[in-house]
Amino acid sequence: MKAKTKYLISIIGPTAIGKTSLSIKLAEHFNTEIISADSRQFFKEMQIGTAAPTIKELAAANHHFIHHKSIHDEYNVGSYERDAIDKLDSLFNMHNVVIMVGGSGLYVDAVIKGLDDFPDVSPNIREHLTKQLKNEGLESLQKQLKDLDQTSYNTIAIDNPHRIIRALEICVGTGKPYSSFLNQPKKQRNFETITIGLFAERELIYDRINKRVDIMVNEGLLDEVKSLIPHKNLNALNTVGYKEIFKYFDGEWSLDFAISEIKKNTRRFAKRQLTWFKKSEGAHWFDYLAETKQIIETIKEKLKDDKSK
Repeated sequence: MKAKTKYLISIIGPTAIGKTSLSIKLAEHFNTEIISADSRQFFKEMQIGTAAPTIKELAAANHHFIHHKSIHDEYNVGSYERDAIDKLDSLFNMHNVVIMVGGSGLYVDAVIKGLDDFPDVSPNIREHLTKQLKNEGLESLQKQLKDLDQTSYNTIAIDNPHRIIRALEICVGTGKPYSSFLNQPKKQRNFETITIGLFAERELIYDRINKRVDIMVNEGLLDEVKSLIPHKNLNALNTVGYKEIFKYFDGEWSLDFAISEIKKNTRRFAKRQLTWFKKSEGAHWFDYLAETKQIIETIKEKLKDDKSK
């Protein structure tokens, strides 16, 4: 007897669009569990500034890869791919459908397609780029990446030094753009993926982002960031919502300016997310106000179509 096909429902879209809320409704409908592909929400010390699910939301469905790591842990997309696939193997023993939600496109693709293979390059290149970051600042690396690989500059998180250095060491070490090594043939997975995307007009997305940042500040973002000042040089904390408030505490920026920079940098992040997710093949896109019932019907139709093949 042929084994039942397993399905991963992947929910994608820009930050603040409502992915968490939808994921919980789908998990409740399909009586299943959720894995997170939001790399910022892995760290237990970062709750408010990453808009992690609330205690109530976490209680509504079993979540995995939320606050399972510390900012002091070494954890990258390769580690996540391995852990997520192991977890899915376990979950698919109990469920025919599992939900994945998150705005980190690289992490989403790592689960669905597997990571791309890159040639080995000299470790001296990374050392040189790290020194460049220290001596000349992040903007120097951003400009270099823009010159060498415009595609990567437009799509990766350019405020993340780790990501920029990774892309640049491939560009410099191979003489080819980092992006040219992406989108290689998919790894074989033992599940099918149904991708559900949420969208809204750009101005509406930006308005939702601005309101979300204000809510974070009201919920105690400053206290959270203040408690992390001793660790501010860690890579996990060099991210939107934290680095701006560190500058406020360092006396470099006013609080109003720091908050406006969080909003601006989050809007830029959302723009890059949209650029990345638009490449998702076969995604079913819905307005963020679409009724959950409509989305469930689309998923059920897809499940039915696959069973009839």
